[in-house]
Amino acid sequence: MRRPLTLLAVAVSTVLLGSAVPVAAAPDGDSRETDAGRLAWTSCGDATTPALQCAMLEVPLDYAHPDGRKIKLKLNRLPATAPKAKQQGPILLNPGGPGDSGLWMPAYITGQIPADVASTYDWIGFDPRGTNGSEPHVVCDAHYFDGERPDYQLGHGTEKAWLGKAAKYAADCAADWSWILPHMTTVDSARDMDRIRAALGAKKINFYGGSWGTSLGSTYGQLFPSRVRRMVLDSIVGPTISWYDHNILQDKEHQRRFRAFAQWTAKADSVYHLGTDADAVIKKYYAVEDALRTTPVSAAPAPGKIGPAEFEDTFYGGGYNFLRWPRMATVLSGYLTRHDTRPLTIAYNRYAAPGADDGAFPNYNATQCTESAWPRDWEFWKKDQAKVNAVAPFYTYNNMWYNAACMFWPYQGGPERLKITGKGLPPVLLFQATEDAATPYAGGVAMHKALPGSKLVVQNGGSFHEVLFHGNACLDDTFVAYLRDGTLPSGKGFIAKTCAPEADPAPTYVEPTATAKASGSAVSPTDPEAVHGRF
Repeated sequence: MRRPLTLLAVAVSTVLLGSAVPVAAAPDGDSRETDAGRLAWTSCGDATTPALQCAMLEVPLDYAHPDGRKIKLKLNRLPATAPKAKQQGPILLNPGGPGDSGLWMPAYITGQIPADVASTYDWIGFDPRGTNGSEPHVVCDAHYFDGERPDYQLGHGTEKAWLGKAAKYAADCAADWSWILPHMTTVDSARDMDRIRAALGAKKINFYGGSWGTSLGSTYGQLFPSRVRRMVLDSIVGPTISWYDHNILQDKEHQRRFRAFAQWTAKADSVYHLGTDADAVIKKYYAVEDALRTTPVSAAPAPGKIGPAEFEDTFYGGGYNFLRWPRMATVLSGYLTRHDTRPLTIAYNRYAAPGADDGAFPNYNATQCTESAWPRDWEFWKKDQAKVNAVAPFYTYNNMWYNAACMFWPYQGGPERLKITGKGLPPVLLFQATEDAATPYAGGVAMHKALPGSKLVVQNGGSFHEVLFHGNACLDDTFVAYLRDGTLPSGKGFIAKTCAPEADPAPTYVEPTATAKASGSAVSPTDPEAVHGRF
């Protein structure tokens, strides 16, 4: 049995284990094509998409020592079917996370765009290093997210429990995975992408990335600008902001989206009976959370119980995807007006119940904690986060504890992420919604300024996190035109094109069904209500 480290021991281990390898932009030709590895494509056995092929690719663990230890990446592809003369090469795909699987993306995206465009590309999905089907699949604590977890909110006696939980998670990761954790940054994943390119035999790649995938894509473009043909970044992480400061932006934007949900619900009082103004609805939300502190609800068929932490996790995804709002309002209405907890257990199992292990969380931490500086002092966090919570109480402490392992992470990063300049890149197409809570609008503006040749498409009033493929023709047609022949929006101002938002969902009481499926991935990545990671 592994002995957990104390808080002090974890802090000491930071010094003993050392810091992450410094990040530096590499020469554009530093990947040796002869070392690319080979891809043996075989059928994925996918009955829905029989043409889908799978392969494993061996890549260096440490690119500073490319002849050393190797790890493997899981890849899939939908090959181009257009005549050879019309084919446009591979397009690599990443949905964000950090650490989310991209293997669902080739089949999904090709089904969302015209066949005459889809057929011209080789669509490449992959699992980032250390995640999902890649080898190894890093697991630090398979039960980290099991309910009932300590209350997120300070003042309920759970501060020490969360500090111990976060410190132990960092220690457990270091105890089992010290050999790979320093090599799971965005730069490492970008270099993996170049190995994929070389193994495909392509001189250049195309790329679509959403959320953290925009950081991955821009990093690849910075390291290997001459190897980019076309690039699309959707819902953008600012290129210079620290991950700690980015979380604070998220907290404030999630507060705005929570109020937008409350306003929408208040307009539908005849359906939900939660009050006719936003403040009344918000009070009802906190009334349910308070009740769950006293009497948690069974999470069945998921294990454990739904307390205040699980309740918050069921709701924050509404800031990513407003198609969840009818079910969220039903949870509150069912609990308060019908004394029915079934909508809550169904929503929890659909949106927030843990999977078989800690999923992409090790990659999330290893990426963020090691590539920009994080405060290491709890007293600083406590005071600083209290200021944020004063204006954004809906998400601040939830987000703080989700990221608290970075306080104790054994590989210190920073002080800054890789600088993005856009030098040598072709025009990059950027998509950003003004009301995006997960990757706030400022990130899209900052990336557009960092990439002088880029074109920025703004969905004014839009709130989807990852705006493409929701049926908005203004957005989707712009993406298709760029993929078809490189056509870019013609606007000459800072914003090249503006698109309108989608209509709010119709208010409907979502009647409980007989059964609910328990899984951390109960919502398929292709489900209209899906969200991808925290970035």
